[in-house]
Amino acid sequence: MSIKDKINENIKSAFKSGLSDEVSVLRFLSSVIKNKELEKRSRLSKEGKELTDLEKLSELSDEEIINVVSGEIKKRKDSIVQYEKGGRDDLVKKEMSELEILKKYAPAEMPEEELRTLIKNKVAGQKDFGKAMGLVMAEVKGRADGTMVKKIIEEEMKNET
Repeated sequence: MSIKDKINENIKSAFKSGLSDEVSVLRFLSSVIKNKELEKRSRLSKEGKELTDLEKLSELSDEEIINVVSGEIKKRKDSIVQYEKGGRDDLVKKEMSELEILKKYAPAEMPEEELRTLIKNKVAGQKDFGKAMGLVMAEVKGRADGTMVKKIIEEEMKNET
């Protein structure tokens, strides 16, 4: 079962269970996925793909859906920080609740020690921060927060000099 199918099934079961917050978050996520598929379809049609193939080709892969989910998780984390600064505990609680629901559809986060080891191996001798960041982010693909990766790479590059 694809992640998209799993999300649609969970919308139905959350609705039947009366979990309105979960239904709301999952419907929003589903609409974001649909919008990304429409963007992809538009891009493919401009490339001259056959109309009959567009429907199938424009469907997002599980990896692309994970990227969408990761983007939504990042937005929630950023919102939490902003709401905490503004003293809006009610909105912090709401965003944290949504974050927990979204995390169910993302790969498990990589433990910090495992991430550090991976970064040490990838970044050894690397002088270009951007290149190092690209190498590591391609390897972790949604299993680690970009902010954490950035922090560890900066520490490792600092330690090497």
